[in-house]
Amino acid sequence: MSKIKIGIIGGTGLDNPEIFTNKSEVKVTTPYGDPSSSLITGQLHGTDVVLLARHGRKHEMNPTSINYRANIHALKEIGCTHILATNACGSLREDYRIGDLIILDQFIDKTFKRECTFYSAHEGGPKGVMHIPMGHPFCEDTRKCMIEASKKFDFPVHEKGSIVIIEGPRFSTVAESKMFRLWGADLIGMTTVPEVCLAKEAGLCYSSVAMVTDYDSWKEDEPHVSVEVVGKRLQDNAEKATKLLIKAVELIAQKEWDSVLKSNRDVVDGSVM
Repeated sequence: MSKIKIGIIGGTGLDNPEIFTNKSEVKVTTPYGDPSSSLITGQLHGTDVVLLARHGRKHEMNPTSINYRANIHALKEIGCTHILATNACGSLREDYRIGDLIILDQFIDKTFKRECTFYSAHEGGPKGVMHIPMGHPFCEDTRKCMIEASKKFDFPVHEKGSIVIIEGPRFSTVAESKMFRLWGADLIGMTTVPEVCLAKEAGLCYSSVAMVTDYDSWKEDEPHVSVEVVGKRLQDNAEKATKLLIKAVELIAQKEWDSVLKSNRDVVDGSVM
């Protein structure tokens, strides 16, 4: 049976030393540069976990300047088989309310400045051209563990959600927000892409829970998204997401992942030209 190690990206509320055993800090570098932060290793329910602060420990990196390739490479190199991510987001639907959590299953990519593959003729990087399948970008087996974990709590969690990822760091205009609604997107955020794409190229099982903090700019009877609006609501959401992730780690550790991880490797190997 493969040894499981779970990377957690985001980490708000998860750096409490009382949560972990055997906690330590590891500084790493990669062929793509340094990750956003040093890695915090430890254990939850006896399972090895690794925490990475996506925006840096002091939230000093905007969504475009995050070194996504270094982040995913660092987690892969330290032995992670899975990644659980958290993302603050805006809702584009009436029924995805502020405070709700959503276990993502699809994305629409509207970024345009980011390195979205490891296979880019980078010195020291892998050779060839990667055409990774992205019909179902998130690991369904890991998503099922997240969904099962969510049923242990009484806060609202949606089992599916399509998120449109914008470049940022600015928020949307009203016209843009209404357009994204017409496209059928449920949520809007700035960081899921290219993170999920790179995790798939690395053969990792990646799942993300999004936390609704606002209604973007389309809903005229609500304050439009701003740092003030997001900041007020983020901590309550983070506490719920933390509970969900801790339970998900426990459930993931109970499964046998050899066949899933082999399938991931086969997809990667078969996608390079």
